[in-house]
Amino acid sequence: MVENLNLTNLPTDPTPPSAARTDKPKTPKPSRAGQGVPLDWAAPHGPITGAVSAATGAGAIALLGAATGMPEALPLAVGAAGAIGHGVGWSVHRRLTAMTVVTRAASWLLAGGWTTWAIHTGPLSWAAAGTLAGLGVGIGAMASTAAVHEEAAEEERLALTPQASRAADALDQRRRTIAREWEDRIQRVAGVQGRVFAVEFWTTGGGFSLAVELPGGTATWDQIAAKARALAGDAKLPLGCVIAVEEGDIQGRVVLDVPTVNGMATIHDYPADYSPLSILTGIPWGLLPNQDPVTVYLREACALLLGPPGSGKSTLVDGVITGFARCTDVVTWVIDLKAGAVGIPWMRPWLEATGRKAPKAGTEAAPAGTRPGVDWIASTPDEALRMMTAVLRINAARQQHYQDLLDREDTTLLPVSAALPQIMVVIDEGAELLSVHPTAPKVLKDLREAVRKAMRTTRAMGERFVLTAVDGNVSALGDTEVRKFSPVGVALTSGESAGNNLAKMFPRARVDTRQLNAKGAGVIGAAGADGFAPTPFKTWRTSPSQVRAAVLATNDTRPALDAVSAQAAGEDYAHRWDTDRAGWLWANPDSASTGPTPAAEPAAAAERPAGGLSLSFSKGPADLAAAREWFLKDRQHGGGLNLSRTTPAPAPAADPFDDSSVYEPAVDPAPELLVRAHGAITADGGDRMSTADLAAALGADAHTLGSELGALLRAVGVERPGAGTVRIDGASKSGFYAATLADALTRYRQ
Repeated sequence: MVENLNLTNLPTDPTPPSAARTDKPKTPKPSRAGQGVPLDWAAPHGPITGAVSAATGAGAIALLGAATGMPEALPLAVGAAGAIGHGVGWSVHRRLTAMTVVTRAASWLLAGGWTTWAIHTGPLSWAAAGTLAGLGVGIGAMASTAAVHEEAAEEERLALTPQASRAADALDQRRRTIAREWEDRIQRVAGVQGRVFAVEFWTTGGGFSLAVELPGGTATWDQIAAKARALAGDAKLPLGCVIAVEEGDIQGRVVLDVPTVNGMATIHDYPADYSPLSILTGIPWGLLPNQDPVTVYLREACALLLGPPGSGKSTLVDGVITGFARCTDVVTWVIDLKAGAVGIPWMRPWLEATGRKAPKAGTEAAPAGTRPGVDWIASTPDEALRMMTAVLRINAARQQHYQDLLDREDTTLLPVSAALPQIMVVIDEGAELLSVHPTAPKVLKDLREAVRKAMRTTRAMGERFVLTAVDGNVSALGDTEVRKFSPVGVALTSGESAGNNLAKMFPRARVDTRQLNAKGAGVIGAAGADGFAPTPFKTWRTSPSQVRAAVLATNDTRPALDAVSAQAAGEDYAHRWDTDRAGWLWANPDSASTGPTPAAEPAAAAERPAGGLSLSFSKGPADLAAAREWFLKDRQHGGGLNLSRTTPAPAPAADPFDDSSVYEPAVDPAPELLVRAHGAITADGGDRMSTADLAAALGADAHTLGSELGALLRAVGVERPGAGTVRIDGASKSGFYAATLADALTRYRQ
């Protein structure tokens, strides 16, 4: 990223000697015979001439002062001023050595002090003459010593050793070679005749960065960005080395990060560094291709993380929570309706310390006083709704109670701190939660609306969200609201089998994600003042032992919720660890299931006519356990009939740590977005609809909807007639025909 770049300017070639010559011969000045060597009055004083000048000047001023009745303290005051201004101020400005600073300051003070003494006692005495001579010799000696130190320091700064000079020349030559090579490559491949004016080699040795000055006119930095993949191919970079292109510090400049070693394929463990962080100064989430940490700022921003199963999304979430645990001004809450799998490792040390769980074999139990690694965890829709209700109550309480603090700090943003921490809510599969179907149980719909409201309204009072999703389609996210409130985005690209999360998360980004296929690799970007352009990155690898280490290392620095917020959260927060609500964390596996209870199953079976079609489930189950099962198994189904419910079969118990266990195939193989779009067009007997009207009907962004529907059609070989236009009221508009969508539906279902 540009703000992390410290480019070294290319060395300029020395001016050839001929350039300083003129054809006109110089006229020699006539010599002055018998006058000796001419004096250069413009030359600076050396150690000897400086000492003589100081001594004679002090003597002259003393004689003049004694004769004219000059105030005795005046020379000393002048000497003090000279010591401060010339001795210290000017020397520091010129970056001279400490020896020079001391010498100059002492010379001024000694000369001023002697002059004051001589005026008082009389300058025409042997005592005055002797001390003045001693003063001159002393100043000369100090000046000579300072000159030696200054020369040595200057040589050290310039590194004038032969070996250093040869190394510098070789490095400069390498920079010039790379600059010429890439200037030619950019012109051939991108058609832009830029000038590479700086080259920086990465400290890891895995690549370099180039700063390019554009030629002006119509040339823009994104012309080079559009050819990043072709530039990498022309340079014959190893597979996995993706060139990142970003606008420079000013318009008309562009920065290229050119990796020469595939760092994206390397596994990087989370650093064993749990030193304190702050939400205000940024949190590292992984590594850039140059191995620098990529830092995100979430004081005012939510984040959306996309990644298919197997891409490393759960590992990234652990890294995210680790960053929050290191913050001294963040309280972390977790919602995971997959049996709380994401949060369980963060609770284990506390369970050991309280005797609720035995430590792993060969591991000592966490010490007494160990607190939960996350401050609240919800594994059921009911508990999650309690948490979100508390979030909204806290928002209202903070707005009312902290008005004086906001006035005193002259801000509209709550000044978060260790005493008044920000609340970060991590919702695994949270984006899918926001897209639950209207036929979902009421508790899920209430939870969805609470999350949406909190994302919209709690920014100023320090409550933000990190949500994950498998896919970035409108059909998966429900609408574009979650992306609108999530300026920080991550698209993990390993394991993608359908669609392209990069295009859905960053529509204008041009990154070759086909080479970012290692687990944990992807693209990260952030909008806003603290943001950065989408760029490749690699997540850190985490593990249960790493999570345990993070919990123990941050136990004394993680903050507690402020009293105002805790009071507003009420009994729901105070009793969050009660056995009837959190006992599943330490119960036996067989009794920790949150699925349908045996008593509820016969009742559900009684509602189904034997061998017939059950429509009763469209109303949604009444009990919360069945609601959770509905969310896990039916959240991706469309609004149509689910014929599989006529003959239900018992499913094997799912591994709560296996992300793939909740992604069962939909009964209808046609994409839900395609089904909904076709239904919206034909709802009133229509046969066509403009993209804008269709987007309004589906609550989606028109540009995103058009791109995604077009991709779904192309995936099964369906072409849109009229180049994607429809005739409406005599005018051609971008849109879709119902027959075209119906053709695609048929192909998907076949």
